[in-house]
Amino acid sequence: MIKGSIVALVTPMHADGRVDVDSLRKLVEWHVAEGTDAIVAVGTTGESATLDVDEHVDVIHSVVRFAAGRVPVIAGTGANSTSEAIELTRAGKKAGAQACLMVTPYYNKPPQEGLYRHYRKVAESVDVPIILYNVPGRTGCDMLPATVQRLAQIPNIAGLKEAKGELSRIKALLDLKLRPDFALYSGDDATARESILMGCHGDISVTANVAPRPMHEMCAAALGGDRKRAEEADARLEALHRTLFVEPNPIPVKWALQQMGRIPAGIRLPLVPLDPVHHETVRSALRAAGALP
Repeated sequence: MIKGSIVALVTPMHADGRVDVDSLRKLVEWHVAEGTDAIVAVGTTGESATLDVDEHVDVIHSVVRFAAGRVPVIAGTGANSTSEAIELTRAGKKAGAQACLMVTPYYNKPPQEGLYRHYRKVAESVDVPIILYNVPGRTGCDMLPATVQRLAQIPNIAGLKEAKGELSRIKALLDLKLRPDFALYSGDDATARESILMGCHGDISVTANVAPRPMHEMCAAALGGDRKRAEEADARLEALHRTLFVEPNPIPVKWALQQMGRIPAGIRLPLVPLDPVHHETVRSALRAAGALP
């Protein structure tokens, strides 16, 4: 089971929108050096919605190659078409990813039975560990705990990233007493510390993009049950957890990484660079976390 701070990695791009493979390599090296426990390639933060299929698969291949077995790589392979999700998940497995992260189908808003059948079909089609991903604020679709419980009975459905951002939902999921090898991850940095202290196995994190070492330390302390140390580590990150969402993700985090000199300014339409009205807010949060002088 993968545990700890799992970065939902940005996809660096040149100003014209082309994927910047060299910056991607440097980001992976930095995360390995800073103690990040695993990397998600081409999730929401990686702009999966605007990469075409070839680019999507190429980025997964690149991250696996750059990680070189030093940290696990989880491939983002969700789609609102079941057949496309199967295709991407097969590609993620072929690329060498240790698991695949699959967001609930977006826009078409399937009912709970549709969600169950969607994930079951992918799991039956591709023999790879699958991590469910619930983020209703972005997809318009909320996967309820009862559906998670049904899906957890499928052997290669290995976990859930729960990004609703409500501790009551985390408690409801933990109360299900799912199988021992089923991983539960926070997908909301602001509540991640408490989620892990309650029993989650880690955090799939946006904040870790800019503060990998502090996020690793916070998650490690929480996993060890050390509330005081986890709270101390998280206190420096609190402003980042908020301000990295002043505009839709990944707009603020890509701007932050640009300010840190780690990636160029590229981001793909319909997303645009961070509005200058937020620059000082994000910059101050970076300083508070020690990410900028």
